[in-house]
Amino acid sequence: MSTKKLLKDKPMKILVIDVGGSHVKCVSTDHKTPVRFESGPKMTPEQMVENVLKITKGWKFDAVSMGYPGVVRRGRVVREPENLGPCWVGFD
Repeated sequence: MSTKKLLKDKPMKILVIDVGGSHVKCVSTDHKTPVRFESGPKMTPEQMVENVLKITKGWKFDAVSMGYPGVVRRGRVVREPENLGPCWVGFD
């Protein structure tokens, strides 16, 4: 069965994450009301992932789309964001 056929029969469920300097917001195709938590100048990527998993517990999704307030080239963070904590460069 082709991928095109699968996508036609069942729409993908997308988790959308907006990483901001004061909050991280999450919505999905199944959960249209945003949920959020505070971010800030000390938040590391590990803390962001931990909190996203916590506030989206039980959500089902096939893919993630993320907005991030820093420089990204070829899918990689290349410079630490000014308004978040350290360790974003090199984080997978």
